[in-house]
Amino acid sequence: MQTLSPIAHAARTLLACSLVVNAAAHAQPAADGYPNKPVKVIVPFSAGGVVDSVARIISDRLSSQYGKPFIVENKTGAGGSIGTDYVAKSAPDGYTLLAVSPSHAVAPALQKSLTWDPVRDFKAIAGFGYVPNIIVVHPSLPAKTMAEFIALAKKSDPSLTYATAGLGTSNHLSGELLAQEAKISLAHVPYKGQSEALNDLLSGRVNMMPLTSALAIPHVKSGKLRALAVTTAKRSSASPDLPTVAESAQLPNYNVGTWFGFVAPSKTPAPVLQKLSADIDKILAQPEVRTKLESLGMEMAPQNAQQFDSFIAQERDKWRAVIQQAGIEPN
Repeated sequence: MQTLSPIAHAARTLLACSLVVNAAAHAQPAADGYPNKPVKVIVPFSAGGVVDSVARIISDRLSSQYGKPFIVENKTGAGGSIGTDYVAKSAPDGYTLLAVSPSHAVAPALQKSLTWDPVRDFKAIAGFGYVPNIIVVHPSLPAKTMAEFIALAKKSDPSLTYATAGLGTSNHLSGELLAQEAKISLAHVPYKGQSEALNDLLSGRVNMMPLTSALAIPHVKSGKLRALAVTTAKRSSASPDLPTVAESAQLPNYNVGTWFGFVAPSKTPAPVLQKLSADIDKILAQPEVRTKLESLGMEMAPQNAQQFDSFIAQERDKWRAVIQQAGIEPN
C-alpha cells in the first residue's frame, strides 16, 4: 500500500475540510435566505372548516414573522387527496407547504389510486395539537354513560346507528375503533359533512355521533344532546368533568382526535424544515395564538419535525389495521 508523504497527507486533509465547509456553506443559505418570496400553504379542504381555520391562524403569524406572505390556497376534492397530490409533486424548496389532519394518514388505506404516501413523499414541519371528538347521543337513547351505551349496543337488534361526516373522517374512525375495542356492532351512517350528520342526530334519526367538541358542547349545554365521553386519551380542558372513552368504558387502547400540522415535500432542505419548525414552536407559545386555537376546541400539543414524522407514521399504520379489520375495501 502506498504511503502518503506528509505534504500529500496535509493536502488531502485540507481538501476534505474544504468540501465539508463548502457543503455547510451551501446548506446554510437555504435557511438563512428563506423565505425570499411568497409561500403557498395548501389546505386540501374547503375554506371555513377547522383545518382551514387552523392553517390561516398559523400562516398569518408566519407572514408577520418573516415579512413575506404565507398564502393559504384551498385545493379541494377526493377527501383531501387532490390538494395533497399537488404538494407532493411541487418543487421541494419550502415554498409549497401542506396543512394536514387525520385524512392525510388514513387516505392510503381507503383509496387505491393514490400516487403519494404520507411517510415516503412528505417531511413533517410541526404538529400543532388536536381537537377531541365527544361521543354524543340523542336524549331519547337510554344510555347516560359509555358503559351503558356499550351494554345497550350489545343487545340492540337492529344495531345502534352512528352518524359521521363521511368515510375515513375522524368521526368515522372514532366510531369504528369503538366498535372494535368494545366488540359491539354499530351501523355507520355517512353524510357529506358534520352539519348534515348533526341535523339527523338532533332529530333522533340516528342514535350517536362522535362529534367535534366545539360543535358538540353548545348542544350538550342546551340539553339537545347528551355527552357520554371524549375520544382522546386525556380529558378535554373544555369539558374537564367529562371522562374519556378509555376510562369510562375500560378501553385502554382507545384514543382518537383530529390533529393538525404542516408538512412539505420530502426532499425539502432540512435547514428550511428546521427553521420553520423552530419558529412555529415559538408561534404556538404566543398567548393570543393559543387563545385563537383553543377557541376552535384545540388541545395544544406541539410536536417538532421529528416527533410529527413519527406520529404520522404511527397513525398511518394504526388506521390501516383498523380499516382492514373492519373489512372496508379501498375505492
